[in-house]
Amino acid sequence: MQFKPVEEIRAVIEGTAAGMNIEIVDIVFDGKSNALTVYADTENGLDLDTCEKFHRAIDALIDELDPSYGQPYTFNVSSPGLDRPFKTRRDFERNLQREVELKLYAPLKGKKFIEGILTDFDEHSVTVKTEKEELKITLNKIAKINKAIKFE
Repeated sequence: MQFKPVEEIRAVIEGTAAGMNIEIVDIVFDGKSNALTVYADTENGLDLDTCEKFHRAIDALIDELDPSYGQPYTFNVSSPGLDRPFKTRRDFERNLQREVELKLYAPLKGKKFIEGILTDFDEHSVTVKTEKEELKITLNKIAKINKAIKFE
């Protein structure tokens, strides 16, 4: 199934999201299940009530846009989850000086998984302070970077 460009969908719902203090993290199409999912978040996380209110607020806008060119599809609004990968500059800014997990495509100093404090980033790399050293790693070597999840 073909969907309209993500940028077009984002443009239609961005104003509503901003008015509700919601950040659109990602918009994803799943061709297997014919689903359009908007991943959203807030400063304090996205609870079920806020998720439902946002879904209702943008449902008519999405219908009017007709993102699937008249074909049936499922529309979802979801939290990206605790372990969501960093995708935007804001994700990196929000997690500066916090613990992060990196999964690498290939081993670096014998490790494909690194945990540490995110101390710096730019458009090409991140700097992470581990227990032993500070590492500057280019983004093209990182399969996934996300907030470290600790259960107490």
